[in-house]
Amino acid sequence: MALQWLLVCHGLVTLLVVVSFLCGQWPIFQGTFIQRIHFFLTFGAYDYFRRFIHCACGPRGTDALHSAEYYCCDRPNPIIQLIYLLIIGGTYYFIAKSSFVYIPGYYISGMHRYTSFLAVGVGIILFLLTSFSDPGVVNSANVSRYLSAYPYDNVIFTEKECSSCKIPKPARSKHCSICDRCVARFDHHCAWMNNCIGERNTRYFMAFILWHFLICMYGIVALALILAGRLKDLQVIHILTVYYGIENSFRELAPLVLQWLLNSYNTQILIMVFLAVISLLLAGFFTYHAKLCLTNTTTNESFKWQEHLSWQRKVNEAKASAAALKASLGELNQENKPQESKWKTFFRRSRLEELEVVKNNVYDKGFLHNIFEVIVPFSTRRSFLGNKSKSG
Repeated sequence: MALQWLLVCHGLVTLLVVVSFLCGQWPIFQGTFIQRIHFFLTFGAYDYFRRFIHCACGPRGTDALHSAEYYCCDRPNPIIQLIYLLIIGGTYYFIAKSSFVYIPGYYISGMHRYTSFLAVGVGIILFLLTSFSDPGVVNSANVSRYLSAYPYDNVIFTEKECSSCKIPKPARSKHCSICDRCVARFDHHCAWMNNCIGERNTRYFMAFILWHFLICMYGIVALALILAGRLKDLQVIHILTVYYGIENSFRELAPLVLQWLLNSYNTQILIMVFLAVISLLLAGFFTYHAKLCLTNTTTNESFKWQEHLSWQRKVNEAKASAAALKASLGELNQENKPQESKWKTFFRRSRLEELEVVKNNVYDKGFLHNIFEVIVPFSTRRSFLGNKSKSG
């Protein structure tokens, strides 16, 4: 019964992410649906978990959860990194222990013993690169070059000084309170990496997410081929149709085959469900961050733009309301003015409906240039390094 519930939950999550992918391809849903999915995965799910802990354990449970969150995520700490290594190492161990005995099989060759190890090794290398690489720390030695590389847009970034580092704060940078340093083109602080994601290591972070998504898909396909091979080797379909007289149709055989797989290879099925759920979460994260990279925006900037647009919309609405009130008072003072047609008044658009707040991202220079900026950051180019002698 537990396995059946896991399959049902996996199906619901699959439907959710498939819909999010489809909506991500439609311009009308871009920037809304995907962002809501990303917000739920990052904040909403944790909020529901926190409420559950509060209901089950009371204030003490909530305080313990906040303490654990602060210790693991709100200060430099390698615990989450160790959890990642435990997850990927444990998953590979269970796959090897339960399934390598069936490799080579009818549909899978023996080389996958080595390619699977290589795939996991590359994933760990990308994890180490993202975790221990320089995210683009801004200091007194390179601040002038970052000021030249990222001009102020005077909308969400204005000229100011970092109150902690006591140096000019380049546009698109942010002082990370956890790492206690300013990071150029700051995206977010990742607890899994125990590092900030910024100008220099966004490329490693994107490669990490994409590669782990591909690893999960590879594991699902490989395990499915192993199970299909076991069905073929043990002649399960032949036994069901010939000896038990089951009709040779998908509708009749599928429930029996699934029941046999759950009874005989439940470890492989559980691992496939786990990999499928993780792959869907990774697909959602990668879709969100890929959209940010294509528009040359960061997670930090997306929140800043939301606040700015919301504030600008309220200001425009207040101005429009004031103008409408002023116009109404002017009409009352003009007694001899002919009365406006009721039909014209009915079809006339409200001034509030004509309001339009436009996001003008000066850093968006086309998706090819934006991708190139992520792959080859400014601080790694010769032109950036050559400014040292000029600025110094």
